[in-house]
Amino acid sequence: MKHFKFLAVIWKEEAGYVSYCPELEVSSCGDSPEEALHNLKEAVELYLENAKELGMLEDIKKLAQTPEKFASSFEVEMQ
Repeated sequence: MKHFKFLAVIWKEEAGYVSYCPELEVSSCGDSPEEALHNLKEAVELYLENAKELGMLEDIKKLAQTPEKFASSFEVEMQ
């Protein structure tokens, strides 16, 4: 079994929470942050299964094997 490590970005919107994996550009959602993360994991698993069938898994491995990953938030002021 192969293990992949990806980032998850989760934010609140009016109808719930959105979850996003920037490395794969895969999104999902849920009623709570936990549900949004769970649904994102399922979406990424499906994405990886499809990538394997298409012979693209080796390219994705490079993204998943990056040793350091960071997420942050910041503000920008516009006039």
